[in-house]
Amino acid sequence: MTDRLRIAIAQINPTVGALSANLELAKEALGAAQEAGADLLALPELALTGYFPEDLLLKPQFVADAIALARTLAGATKNTGVAVLIPTPWLAGGHLYNSVLLARNGEIVDWRAKHRLPDEDVFYEKRYFTEGPLPAPLEVNGVLVGVPICEDIWHPEVVASLAEAGAKIIVCPNGSPYRRRILSRRYGLVRARVKESGLPVIYLNQVGAQDELVFDGASFGVDGAGTKLFEAKSFEPDFVVTDWHETNGTLQCTGGRIAKSLSGHEAQWRAAVLGTRDYVRKNGFEKVVLGLSGGIDSAVVAALAVDALGPENVHGVMLPYRYTSSQSLIDASDCAERLGLRYDTIGIGDAVDPINDILAPLFAGLEPDITEENIQSRMRGTVLMAISNKLGSMLLTTGNKSEMAVGYATIYGDMNGGFNPIKDMFKTGVYYLAEWRNSHLPADCLGPAGEVIPPKILTKAPTAELRENQTDQDTLPPYEVLDPILEGLIEEEASIAQLVDRGFDRAVVERMDRLVYQSEYKRRQAAPGPKLTEKAFGIGRKYPMTSGYRDQGTDT
Repeated sequence: MTDRLRIAIAQINPTVGALSANLELAKEALGAAQEAGADLLALPELALTGYFPEDLLLKPQFVADAIALARTLAGATKNTGVAVLIPTPWLAGGHLYNSVLLARNGEIVDWRAKHRLPDEDVFYEKRYFTEGPLPAPLEVNGVLVGVPICEDIWHPEVVASLAEAGAKIIVCPNGSPYRRRILSRRYGLVRARVKESGLPVIYLNQVGAQDELVFDGASFGVDGAGTKLFEAKSFEPDFVVTDWHETNGTLQCTGGRIAKSLSGHEAQWRAAVLGTRDYVRKNGFEKVVLGLSGGIDSAVVAALAVDALGPENVHGVMLPYRYTSSQSLIDASDCAERLGLRYDTIGIGDAVDPINDILAPLFAGLEPDITEENIQSRMRGTVLMAISNKLGSMLLTTGNKSEMAVGYATIYGDMNGGFNPIKDMFKTGVYYLAEWRNSHLPADCLGPAGEVIPPKILTKAPTAELRENQTDQDTLPPYEVLDPILEGLIEEEASIAQLVDRGFDRAVVERMDRLVYQSEYKRRQAAPGPKLTEKAFGIGRKYPMTSGYRDQGTDT
């Protein structure tokens, strides 16, 4: 083997299906690797197609186009002196594989297929790909490099097989999305593989957002003793070069830049910002509009949108009716001023009252109820959609996870919108993040520093203001009670009996459980939003809309 191996990793932000644009990102990385004198360039999982292409992989032309671009990238390595690991779909023997090609001097010289295909939560690769055999190492400048692909590194037998076959280093391309506590889980699994094999590991992750998934980057490397050598930026593209030297038969690295690891509120905020920015931009929009009600949810969505897109690209609209308090008007205006966004007020009374008059003969003798409340919400949704259509701004919706869980939202009303930045945040979490943002300005955020969410919004009782003196707690338990129940039911799949054993009132738990089941049809029609927890509403949670099952609340 050579006495030196310089490895570059490109933590890039591809767009699913944007093959030519993704190829350009890869070529830019190749140029940077050549300039840095790298021997090997690694790209994230399925870098040329973006992760994850879903049923595009069932379209033969898409697969053919992706393979053609992989060959183009391989050709671009000619006369660069850089070998490239190209993650791409690959056809062989009539089967489609999630693969990594090794290209150098303009040619594809070898390839490996992913051995362990994930089939849980948001991952369902077995629908598209064939499992490859246990992989052998690839040879780069006389060094045997093991290339397990994403899920492969979670299983001991893959790295063990590579070590037994003589690999000196592991380079693992990933498409691993953000969720709470994911960094510690990644470090733990990599260190477990290092302890078992004694091999250094480079863990390369994608960055950017794709629909509901946010890829946080945070690529890193550890040596054969499990010591962290470098860490790339979180939630931003990055390019890292490391030098490896053979000492006593093992590869050693002098280390490199270690970026700050992001966790807790900062990571959640950055994930929601990146998720919003990429969803809006990758779908061809420049600006967004939202209803700014003077409440906590819309204030946090406005702050996230400003941080993602800049205040000049965010439009807040207050839509008051007779139940809108003067304090809400003050708070919404104050929030807009603090964030620096465009702000308009459009009263909806002249639209809501005639609808009530039209329906009065049909509803004669019936007491006003949620029907009239929903008319207000639906009129607001209609006005906001009209603004979205006319001005070309994507409409952001502002319902939190607590509300979406129990159906405390109006379908075709406040649920209108193309994207929901707080869809996977429980109400208590929204408050925590608001308080955190008021004292922090995260990197890569475009909004102002300081107290961007008015303190009065944080302290007043949450309300939809759809009737006189209404508060959320007229209908729901206090959020400090509701959210732990919902976290148990949704994220833990806990039973009613288990939650009662934790001290929650049985009647309350049973009612919330019933509401969660009943509201599935609403969630199926809800806007997408960034996945921030282990179990988000969306592609990772597939409950039927029509179901006769209910937890009877008894021990089993």
